[in-house]
Amino acid sequence: MYSLIRHGRSLVELQKWRHLRVLVQKASPLSNSFSSASAARLSPRVGRKGKSFTVSYLVDSLGLPKKLAESVSRKVSFEDKDNPDSVLNLLRSHGFTDSQISTIVTDYPQLLVADAEKSLAPKLQFLQSRGASSSELTEIVSTVPKILGKRGHKTISVFYDFIKETLLDKSSKSEKSCQPFPQGNLENKIRNLSVLRELGMPHKLLFPLLISCDVPVFGKEKFEESLKKVVEMGFDPSTSKFVEALCVVQRLSDKNIEDKVNAYKRLGFDVEYVWTVFKRWPNFLTHSEKKILNTIETFLGLGFSRDEFSVLIKRFPQGIGLSAEMVKKKTEFLVKKMNWPLKALVSNPAVLGYSLEKRTVPRGNVVQALISKGLIGSELPSISRVFVCTDQVFLNRYVKRHEDKQLETELMAIYRAS
Repeated sequence: MYSLIRHGRSLVELQKWRHLRVLVQKASPLSNSFSSASAARLSPRVGRKGKSFTVSYLVDSLGLPKKLAESVSRKVSFEDKDNPDSVLNLLRSHGFTDSQISTIVTDYPQLLVADAEKSLAPKLQFLQSRGASSSELTEIVSTVPKILGKRGHKTISVFYDFIKETLLDKSSKSEKSCQPFPQGNLENKIRNLSVLRELGMPHKLLFPLLISCDVPVFGKEKFEESLKKVVEMGFDPSTSKFVEALCVVQRLSDKNIEDKVNAYKRLGFDVEYVWTVFKRWPNFLTHSEKKILNTIETFLGLGFSRDEFSVLIKRFPQGIGLSAEMVKKKTEFLVKKMNWPLKALVSNPAVLGYSLEKRTVPRGNVVQALISKGLIGSELPSISRVFVCTDQVFLNRYVKRHEDKQLETELMAIYRAS
């Protein structure tokens, strides 16, 4: 098997794999033959006025923090409250609490522009007709709200059964494994997800795979082959890295992976190093050799040595995927304008992954203003102390700690204007 597997094999995970084919056969039957799932296409109305109204509505009607409401408004917007009001009233009439509704809207805001009477109400009624208690219904929909975006009772039914069984775990294992799984894309997907669950994958990772159409859990033979490789590589099924690795291996052939490993070897990285980085960031192997070469040229052109580049990427493998233009802008600001040395970036490469407009420039400008006023000495604070902290910690550390309220106002203006 290709070199990553050869160098990353885990005996513990190999032991798990011996039981994998049995688990595939024993994955629980959740329904009879159903049609394939298709995602509901809810078309949000957009516009500057709509986004502004949406933010106000989410803050006033659901009590969402303004920042969260603004984030939601980027996914869906509306210009009047009639439709979202009807959706909220429908959910409340089915026993959903305000807290659950806030969770639903945050996770799947497109529901606010769905037709409450013609689309959502029949789905909720159907789920109740299948014997779901009020508490089960609200818990399951709150956990995976996109179930209400699925079309067709049969599709909704098979998704609901899987979620109910996984979340509430009320079925006995003997009942679960007594029949073979029916064939079909959706059934294959559910069976494969059941295998992942048996391997120890938690709900928080299973449910996104369940509702997504772009995941490596369709089919049977390809899934088994890819899963076997990822297990042999030693990834822990309880972590998101397992899912990322499964996506990469599903997408790439053995030859593709071998070629990419060889590309890194030609650039001076040994196989053990490539394996180490891949275990931390599986997408490391999705970049082409051309992209890798361009990234190296970008960093060398900015003054980094090849050894510094190697250390930087080992600490921050995502650096390979950064655009050349953004790397240049961030490095020039931090090194040329702020006067941090290149070695500060090598030691704290994650700063290259932060937003230039939202974090790097605003914080840098505040620090420069403080230095010009002689308030934090003539030397720059460590780059990690300035950037590797939350916004609130930064503001408390450099803006709000001053007794001079006029100064605080001035610094806050600099921070917000950047």
